[in-house]
Amino acid sequence: MIQYLPFEKPIEALDKHVAELAAHAEGTDEARMLRERAEKLLADTYARLTPWQRTLVARHPQRPRFEKLVAGLFSEFLPVAGDRTFGDDQAIIGGFARFEGRKVVVIGHVKGEDTPGRLKHNFGMARPEGYRKAIRLMELADRFGLPVVTLVDTPGAFPGIDAEARGQAEAIARSTEACLGLGVPLIAVIIGEGGSGGAVALAAANRVLMLEHAVYSVISPEGCASILWRSGAQAEVAAEAMKVTAGDLLKLGVIHRIVYEPRGGAHRDPEEMVKRLTLALRAELDGLGAMSPAELRREREEFFLRLG
Repeated sequence: MIQYLPFEKPIEALDKHVAELAAHAEGTDEARMLRERAEKLLADTYARLTPWQRTLVARHPQRPRFEKLVAGLFSEFLPVAGDRTFGDDQAIIGGFARFEGRKVVVIGHVKGEDTPGRLKHNFGMARPEGYRKAIRLMELADRFGLPVVTLVDTPGAFPGIDAEARGQAEAIARSTEACLGLGVPLIAVIIGEGGSGGAVALAAANRVLMLEHAVYSVISPEGCASILWRSGAQAEVAAEAMKVTAGDLLKLGVIHRIVYEPRGGAHRDPEEMVKRLTLALRAELDGLGAMSPAELRREREEFFLRLG
């Protein structure tokens, strides 16, 4: 069952009417017309989403996240645990895999699928050991000449006292540095939320892709509103001003490519989302495969210096 967002109440009501009619009058002209009306309402609603509504879609509890996307995109996934310094952070998971037979390294944020999972993975908010694990994996990828694919989905790095005590800022900076220094292709995909330095630490890539209804920003709309207006109630206004959407960021040159989602968002058809993402990753890996390590590093450096 689809969980409806607040702005989807008219869609929910019409879908329920369609289901009731289908149970008693499936195949009738009335049922067909009502189903077409529901599909049109869904398409029209998602064609004019506001930045805040896209933020809600990016956070949808049924949105396909790291585990589902890895299962659909890759085979033979072999996770690597620990940073060999402190411990293993479950907010970032990574390892070796194959993409259409091609050996790659996959790294990503994990938010969790249910309440126990979210607690286990700390809602995708990594501590220093998570970023040091990512660095370890990137160094292995560089050593063995394997492309790196990162799946970014985090509200931001964990701001707790324990994380700060273990060098959170330094770990994020080192992870960003590791991305920029790779001599192999690096493709980052913003699949849900891309929040602050916690996202950039896995996204300083040759190609930054973004799902259509994902968001990417230096701070959450609520955090921005609490700073500027001293109230999270202005989050919708903040989201509009911050230009957090894929369309805005493509125009600003912050990302390279939008991967369009199925009608009504990726959560309504995860299998189709995997197919579309497969095509995008294939094209980017093929395009970057002929570049030398020096060219890959130079391209990254030039792209991110232009943003400043």
